[in-house]
Amino acid sequence: MGLLDILFGGGKKKVSKETAETRGQHMPDLNLPVDEKFTIHFKKNGGKFIYCVSQQEISSALQSIVEENSWEKEPFFVMDSRLSEKFGKEGILFTNKPKESQVFFTTCEHLIAQNGSILVCSNQLNERKVNELPSNVVVFATTSQLVESIGEGLKTIKRKYGAKIPANITTLKHFKATEENSDDFLTYGSSTKNLYLLLLEDL
Repeated sequence: MGLLDILFGGGKKKVSKETAETRGQHMPDLNLPVDEKFTIHFKKNGGKFIYCVSQQEISSALQSIVEENSWEKEPFFVMDSRLSEKFGKEGILFTNKPKESQVFFTTCEHLIAQNGSILVCSNQLNERKVNELPSNVVVFATTSQLVESIGEGLKTIKRKYGAKIPANITTLKHFKATEENSDDFLTYGSSTKNLYLLLLEDL
């Protein structure tokens, strides 16, 4: 699969990755699978991700992130109780008060291949704006959430929720400050985040 080729190398796939990375910012994307395209753009945005094939690997990766950042005594801010239940045995502290935490632990709606962003909504943020969240973000997602574009992601949300479409739909995109995004009007109301993506293979 494309993600494995990017992470561990793999002949022709590696060549296509390098070609896509060297193309101009406004040039059309090469005909790449959505997983490879997302990986390329996500890394360009400054995101860090760990690809896992089992829940055990997800747990191990989460522990590595905690140790790398010395977050052993740092409670993770969560708004989705399913996450605290799912990872409650990992020795991680959780809180529902953002001011008590430097880390926001969340799920997402979709991963957008077109620009390497993460689509979230009120299901993840409630009514909060991105700039009201901690500066460190850990996202748990699955490969089945990969879509080509924001438009496709919005259509999927509409099909999934019907008349009860969630509010506060936005994207997390800039994971490091650069000259290119510092004055980007699309980031109004948001801020750069130090973001880790735990990506679980579920296809």
